[in-house]
Amino acid sequence: MQAEIRTLVDISDSDAARQGQADMVLDRARWAASIFEGYDRETTMAIVDAVATCAHDHSAHYAEAVVQESGFGVAAHKKIKNELTAHPLVDFYRDQDFVNARVDEARKIVELPRPAGVIFALTPSTNPIATLHFKILMALMTRNAIVISPHPAVRKSSLQAARALCAAAEAAGAPKAIIQILENPTIPMVEAFMSSPKTNVILATGGTPMVRAAYSSSNPAIGVGPGNAPVFVDVSADISKAAQRIVASKSFDNSVLCTNESVLITTPDVEKQLIIALKSAHAYICNDDDVDRLRRFLFSPRGFNIEAIGRDATWIAESSGIRVPSNTKILVAPIARIGIEERLSREKLCPVLALHVAPTRDQAMAQARAVLRLTGAGHSAAIHARDEAVIMQFSGMVEAYRVVVNAPCSQGAAGFATNLAPTFTIGTGFFGRSSIGENVGPQHLVHWTRIAYNADADEPFGNYHGLGRAFRGPLATAPADGVPGSAAQRPVMAPQTSAITSTLDGATKDELRRLIAEELRDLLRK
Repeated sequence: MQAEIRTLVDISDSDAARQGQADMVLDRARWAASIFEGYDRETTMAIVDAVATCAHDHSAHYAEAVVQESGFGVAAHKKIKNELTAHPLVDFYRDQDFVNARVDEARKIVELPRPAGVIFALTPSTNPIATLHFKILMALMTRNAIVISPHPAVRKSSLQAARALCAAAEAAGAPKAIIQILENPTIPMVEAFMSSPKTNVILATGGTPMVRAAYSSSNPAIGVGPGNAPVFVDVSADISKAAQRIVASKSFDNSVLCTNESVLITTPDVEKQLIIALKSAHAYICNDDDVDRLRRFLFSPRGFNIEAIGRDATWIAESSGIRVPSNTKILVAPIARIGIEERLSREKLCPVLALHVAPTRDQAMAQARAVLRLTGAGHSAAIHARDEAVIMQFSGMVEAYRVVVNAPCSQGAAGFATNLAPTFTIGTGFFGRSSIGENVGPQHLVHWTRIAYNADADEPFGNYHGLGRAFRGPLATAPADGVPGSAAQRPVMAPQTSAITSTLDGATKDELRRLIAEELRDLLRK
């Protein structure tokens, strides 16, 4: 009798296995969110402040770590961004109450805050730690659980930073698993989390394919689009200050913020003085041959050369075959036109600034509008001017939801050199095919149940002051606690088992794969 031969099939990398892994992480997150929803504001803010302190204290360390891991950016500038997304971010929203009921006696309405629940958040390679700080603190301020999918190019640094914040939150009294991060994010794993019915909302920060994939996931999503900010220098501007601010902004962290100036536009009556001022601020003005070399180096038929992302101006110049002074901060490339045929008028996440001189002020504004229509619709624009009528005309012309006036656009549009809400998630609204046009903040992670009384004056309104939720402790036991090697003992690791298939369609998967090609192709080389 012939022996029966059985073949064991490895299903650990199957759709079902991945969905099962996602389910286990999300189940723990849902448990944490259900407990956290009962916390009072004092306890909630104590946790938020503890995490902000941890974020601030480790800002320099992770700035250095990210630059070392990714190979681009400026550590000193990343430290600033990491710090700005700690205490300053929390202080900006400190007076806003996302925990207690709001009572409107005049309208006889009581509003109860309802946290989203479980947030699945993606973080980019360009601003990984600042974005991680930002999204975690937003989630905690609104009593949500959060699961982070870090960019693979900065996975190690992101894991370490998330672990530190998770430990700080739990030490301050947060439920276990309120913060989790995927150890080995892959495209199929991201698909599983984005499509799971246990995910309540997706916070997508990244390229257009990632944002559209999030919107196609069947779950609510808050997505942001790419930038390509035009900056107009008007004859009414303080030209010297404008040049200094533009160079400082474009060179900040080697221009990896999507809010950086991409195309500088001016008029003939400003051109000569502006170029002199730019040179004084350590900008190098390219000649025609330099511009050709830059264009060939930065762009290919496949798109933007990812090797140039976050590199400094001298490195880009040397790689392009251009000789520049060693103190050069940015490269300025004069271009004759703006549009699809001129690749330098597209977004450039490096210290290369296109310069276009339009014949008139009206044409300059029209060209600024064209820059945003090329890419970056709904994102950001900047103007340097002292004529209020010009500022209003420009702001009404460009299809952007942030217009920064007489300030660095990199920091200003993100709320760090202006009084806009501080953010690392820029809403591009209807122009950019996004659901939110303002700077994304914690207010977007909580909705409100409205208790509405009969409007008739004869119907009395109740007394709701002082009523609300209170944290009664002690904490319940988290799912999987006490199981050796469980997620409870490894709060930032994805568990390994499964059972439901992914529901994302092929088109969405293709978009995710294009995202990886767009953002990771060369960064992941050993």
